[in-house]
Amino acid sequence: MSTVRNRQTEVLQQRSGTSNNNNNDKPTASNEKEKSDPMIYIIFVSLLFDLLAFTIILPLLPSLLEHYRLNDSSGLYASLTTRVQWFQQLLGAPDRYLSVLFGGFLGSMFSFLQFLASPIVGSLSDYYGRKPVLLICALGIALSYLLWACSSNFALFVIARIVGGISKGNISLCMSVITDVSSVRTRGRGMALVGVAFSLGFIVGPMIGAMFAIFSNKTASAWFVLPSLLAFGLAMGDVLLIIFCLRETLPKEKRAKEISSALSYGLQLLNVSAIFRFAAIKNVPKKDIQSLRSIGLIYFTYLFLYSGLEFTVTFLMYHKFGYTSMDQAKMFLTTGIIMTLLQGSVVRRLPEAKIKSYAIFSLYLIVPAFVFVGLAENSRMLYAGMTLFAISTAFAVTCLTTLVSKYGNDDQKGSVLGIFRSLGALARALGPVVGSIAFWCVGSKITYIAGGVFLIYPAIALQRARI
Repeated sequence: MSTVRNRQTEVLQQRSGTSNNNNNDKPTASNEKEKSDPMIYIIFVSLLFDLLAFTIILPLLPSLLEHYRLNDSSGLYASLTTRVQWFQQLLGAPDRYLSVLFGGFLGSMFSFLQFLASPIVGSLSDYYGRKPVLLICALGIALSYLLWACSSNFALFVIARIVGGISKGNISLCMSVITDVSSVRTRGRGMALVGVAFSLGFIVGPMIGAMFAIFSNKTASAWFVLPSLLAFGLAMGDVLLIIFCLRETLPKEKRAKEISSALSYGLQLLNVSAIFRFAAIKNVPKKDIQSLRSIGLIYFTYLFLYSGLEFTVTFLMYHKFGYTSMDQAKMFLTTGIIMTLLQGSVVRRLPEAKIKSYAIFSLYLIVPAFVFVGLAENSRMLYAGMTLFAISTAFAVTCLTTLVSKYGNDDQKGSVLGIFRSLGALARALGPVVGSIAFWCVGSKITYIAGGVFLIYPAIALQRARI
């Protein structure tokens, strides 16, 4: 048992990028001006390619599902419609909201597969190395976009999303690469670049998708081919970047000695009860474990409600306001710019003593944001709600992640953040389908107002928590 425990500790140390003998991470006068490893910038470009490709589909999803409702040769859409028809008649839900329901199932399926894949991908990379596993993920993502380009029916589109979800462990793997090549002093710069990549991806990607949709004839049978091929091209660019520019960042002597010891930690992140209890975190004060569990539950509750409402926003804009793909892209552009400006100028400069206060502020701010969106009868009120949404989003996850990163021993920081990310992935796996069912059953107004009210709980819980 002690041997297995030591091997698990070794894996955790590798995952967090620390060890008992790692003195390079200690800031000294000699490394005050330490430069970031060039691999950090390679990872930044890789993530940017990936996120641009991933976000192209966002403003197109409502139109895509409407297209398959009318033009599905596989019969899957009609079969699913028949299966839920009795429930639809019971609730009196309109046919046009079926796309919201199916979109929610697709979104949750994608996130659930990502939840399953990420820990396993991380564990495999601890044994085989980062580069080969990251390359396999990138190839899988590229294949998913190629399948999307060929998806003449709904069944093929669903298969494309399944392949994409299974391959999406690359995000957490990129974090591991940054941890491998950075010290305490340079790690913050690397993580900041990750945030910039996400912001740029969610600003530019939807706009690109919308522009390609405009030039496509939506009455044609394959109007989505252009944006999907662009996503495929970006994904292949990522593949080439990994092959020719990324070096292996986990030396053989630092890898897990046995694949079983590497996978044991990854499988712990699939145990729902264990991740809520932070069971993998040992030898820390009981008070710290209680704080971790409190923050974890707050984060899960917040992200569960948030992701359900966030996912259905595009359908709200499409069905209630008649927004085109370009109109939706402009909304993504507006919120993305707000988040980027705040993250670049305010969030990254927050003093540690004020992190909790800003986290509480952001959780309270999301409440009126979704209430405004639910009550909106015109674009001005919708934009007002989405502006509050963007301000809140800029602070919430970053502040909560910073709070949780204070806990655990030095060789447990990586596992603490790994568990925290797993809680977030699980919340995003459940939120979209629940939010979409609510939207389908009772409409957008009640869904958003009720969701906003429920979001008061994590704000109050964090305010009362002694952390």
